[in-house]
Amino acid sequence: MVPITSPSQMAEIKEKCQAALARQKVRFLVCAGTGCVAGGSLDVYEEFKRLIEEKGIPVDVELLYEGQESKAGIGIGGCHGFCQMGPLVRVEPKETFYTKVTVKDVEEIVTATLDHNTVVERLLYQNPDGSRSVTEHDVPFYSTQQRIVLGKCGVINPEDIREYFAAEGYQALAQVLDMSREQVIDTVTRSGLRGRGGAGFPAGRKWQSCLQATGSPKYIVCNGDEGDPGAFMDRSVLEGDPFAVIEGMTIAAYSVGASYGYIYVRAEYPLAVKRLFKALDQARQYQLLGDNIMGTGFDFDLKIFQGAGAFVCGESTALTLSIEGKRGMPRVSPRPRTTEIGLWDKPTILNNVKSFAYVPDIIRKGADWFKAIGTETSSGTAVFALTGNITNSGLIEVPMGTTFREIIFNLGGGIPDGQKFKAVQTGGPSGGCLPESLLDLPIDFDSLDEAGAIMGSGGMVIMDERTCMVDVARYFLDFTVIESCGQCVPCRLGTKQLLEVLEDICAGKGRKEDLALLEELSHAVHAASICGLGQTAANPVLTTLRYFKEEFEAHIFDKCCPAKVCKALISFVIQEDKCKGCGMCAKHCPVNAISGEKKEVHVIDQSLCIQCGVCMEKCPKKFQAVDCVSPRIKVAEPENVSAAAD
Repeated sequence: MVPITSPSQMAEIKEKCQAALARQKVRFLVCAGTGCVAGGSLDVYEEFKRLIEEKGIPVDVELLYEGQESKAGIGIGGCHGFCQMGPLVRVEPKETFYTKVTVKDVEEIVTATLDHNTVVERLLYQNPDGSRSVTEHDVPFYSTQQRIVLGKCGVINPEDIREYFAAEGYQALAQVLDMSREQVIDTVTRSGLRGRGGAGFPAGRKWQSCLQATGSPKYIVCNGDEGDPGAFMDRSVLEGDPFAVIEGMTIAAYSVGASYGYIYVRAEYPLAVKRLFKALDQARQYQLLGDNIMGTGFDFDLKIFQGAGAFVCGESTALTLSIEGKRGMPRVSPRPRTTEIGLWDKPTILNNVKSFAYVPDIIRKGADWFKAIGTETSSGTAVFALTGNITNSGLIEVPMGTTFREIIFNLGGGIPDGQKFKAVQTGGPSGGCLPESLLDLPIDFDSLDEAGAIMGSGGMVIMDERTCMVDVARYFLDFTVIESCGQCVPCRLGTKQLLEVLEDICAGKGRKEDLALLEELSHAVHAASICGLGQTAANPVLTTLRYFKEEFEAHIFDKCCPAKVCKALISFVIQEDKCKGCGMCAKHCPVNAISGEKKEVHVIDQSLCIQCGVCMEKCPKKFQAVDCVSPRIKVAEPENVSAAAD
């Protein structure tokens, strides 16, 4: 590796790297994102390597950079997003896209590609109409995506910086080094880039504030500690394209005069950590990090800080305290912004992984290019982890302004098992639950905020009619209570009291006055908590009350769970006309609550039943004799309830 001593060298290096990859006539790219690795993709990679070498074809990529040609090559890529169909393999240059590839399939793929110039039909994605999609772009899951942050994931080897060079990598930094700091910040400001960590604060304004702040040294911090534990967007970017994040941070450092930076990432993301270390080492070897970057006299270096995964450390001040070796607890308001007093009380830019990853493309393609994508107030794209009761789950990137309907029923393929859509939740544990009537809501920061939800770090959970919205609110509050740092009373005790009320309602102990109490408590926790965790903790409660109040009323007044989820409000019964007396339910009942002779109708003793549902699960599908019911038991309201409430 030869150090780069001038920004003008980058164009030549790009052309050399592109030429090297072009000398590989066929290239098998195996997805090596966490999901595919868990499914055995690294074994698939090794099998490709073995079979190609067996054909006498060298797979050493260094030969390509020395000018030699190769009939075939093998490499790894980052996450494609369609994790449920993994392990995934992409064959270049035709972009053939194979799904659910196993070690046993590799020989067939190699033979079809190299010997017959054909495809393996059975491994192509099968569309709902039975047809097959040959390329990734043909798959409905990708049809309306616009991949910018995820654009190189799955396309380049995240462990080889030269492939990043070939894909325009570090051209933006070379361009920036010939610009003034003010010009760089002006470009970011005009692009309309808003932070993707959840709050959506304009990135350009934040950078300008840090540039103007007094104090030295200045720091750049990347928040890779995803607040939403169910989402994996930031981790996938760090695994699939770590160089873009590093380049974006370096550009930010140049724009404000920072010399040091940290990437804060969860220690339980070992693959992301491993690839970040490799990317940093390679950047230093090319003189793209450290002293005298590209021979310009600009110094900037990065360190990786591995966090312990505390939810509250997604908050900026808690994160900076964690890096300083202190307990991650938010600082009490009113407080200066981190751009003025941040890490070690010095001016600090703190942005999310995706925020930094956008920057190189914004610099190269211009502010107007990015501004033209999305909506007037929310430029660019939104990245979501699509999960829940959805046919196609995975990681998606769509223009801001895309509707829920487009995502759920086009990219997501709709609701499986013939069920009806009920709700969508965005923003992780602090997000809001939105109903069917808002399916056509354009997704951007302001629209979600008005509806009572948040963009958050990008989680999107789809729910169908089998979901109890009261139980959903209870579930998210339970998480928030556990993750609260306990520093302020409204969050520490307020969320706990909210949880207890919700638990009572789910247990059939709800009271009429609980509805008003939930709303009052939620607003109090929001208004008085000192950080974003507490201020947004009640969002699941407020939105479920706002859009699904009838379910709360059914739980409280009718002692009924319409979705048949809350155990205290359901019963399992055996239907006499369907039971054949096979005995499977009784055999598997953990508390021996089912009795009956062989070939005779069985009966469940409700006094012994613990509502585990094993009987329904084990009942043969051809009989389906066990049913779950939630009888509507109207509870008489005491005459003096209103008076007592007054």
